[in-house]
Amino acid sequence: QVQLVESGGGLVQAGGSLRLSCAASGRTFRRYPMGWFRRAPGKEREFVAAISGSGGSTNYADSVKGRFTISRDNAKNTVALQMSSLKPEDTAVYYCAAAPYYSETYYPPRSSAAFGSWGQGTQVTVSS
Repeated sequence: QVQLVESGGGLVQAGGSLRLSCAASGRTFRRYPMGWFRRAPGKEREFVAAISGSGGSTNYADSVKGRFTISRDNAKNTVALQMSSLKPEDTAVYYCAAAPYYSETYYPPRSSAAFGSWGQGTQVTVSS
């Protein structure tokens, strides 16, 4: 079982930056892929970014590529999402997710079905 707690959400103006963090506990952190998803009002949950267990591979949605960066610190059991050049359409609840049954080197998946553990979410609001 993996427990995930997100932090760092808030209100920011368009063009600004935010950094989300996710603290994980439970199953050995460094061994599995982690990801970020988001759900905007009235929309389905969508993939944002993912990172392999080793941190050597990353995967991004086209909508955030070049603006968001996912990283992890296996010594601290944390994963972060640095968001820059934020747009109003980035407004959503952001969820941290873990895929604890995949190997450390597994290419980070994009499908929510691959992720078995989820955090409670943190709200990000980007004003125009």
